[in-house]
Amino acid sequence: MKRIWILRAVKIGVFTIVAVAVLGSVVMALWNWLLPPLTGWHALGFGQALGLLVLCRILFGGHGRGGGHWRHRLRERWAAMSPEERERLGASFGRRCRGADESAAPPAA
Repeated sequence: MKRIWILRAVKIGVFTIVAVAVLGSVVMALWNWLLPPLTGWHALGFGQALGLLVLCRILFGGHGRGGGHWRHRLRERWAAMSPEERERLGASFGRRCRGADESAAPPAA
């Protein structure tokens, strides 16, 4: 049984190393193919491409898988609201989306 877990850990480790190498190479190749000719920026090395990949993950990728915790809490709150509360919330979001300067009435044609 212990042997299976060790084999599984080795497989996961190899897969992770291969995935990081492939993703880093793809980022480096795309950057070096597109940006230096278009913008004049410098080409990236492999380590810089990995750093860029990590930075993008931090800035845009989120943490964890799918952010399910806040969605679950939002669904619970929505389910606990009365229809009047839901309508007030929708109206509040509508005002926020239209902006503070615009009136609640639709614009004249």
